[in-house]
Amino acid sequence: MINLDVKKNNTILIMSGTEEEGEDGLATATINKPKRPPRYKVLLHNDDFTTMEFVVMILKKHFNKTLDEANAIMLKVHHDGIGICGVYTREVAETKVEKVKNEAKQNGFPLLCTFEPNE
Repeated sequence: MINLDVKKNNTILIMSGTEEEGEDGLATATINKPKRPPRYKVLLHNDDFTTMEFVVMILKKHFNKTLDEANAIMLKVHHDGIGICGVYTREVAETKVEKVKNEAKQNGFPLLCTFEPNE
C-alpha cells in the first residue's frame, strides 16, 4: 500500500507498506506547480465625445457587468479619467480591447480602451 501526503511547500511524502507488515519506507519529492499566467487590466479612458450610455453598453456587453457595476465604472472613468473594466490573461485582454475599439469605431466614438500588466 502506498500513501501520498502533499504538504503546503510542494513536498510529497510517499509511504509504502504498513507498520503491521513491518515495512516502513519513506521518500520525499518536490513538485513544481504550474504558475498562474500573468494577468492584465483592461482600461477605459475618458474622452469628451463618447456618451456615458455607450460606455455603459460596452461594459455590459463586453465585460458582463451588471447595470450598477457598469454605471460605477463609467462614473469612475468620467471623474478620474480612467477605469478598470476587468483583469484577464493577455490573450483575453487583447481580444476585449480589439472588440471595444471596433465597436466604438463602428458607432463613431473615439473611445480608448487599453490593457496593462496587473501589478
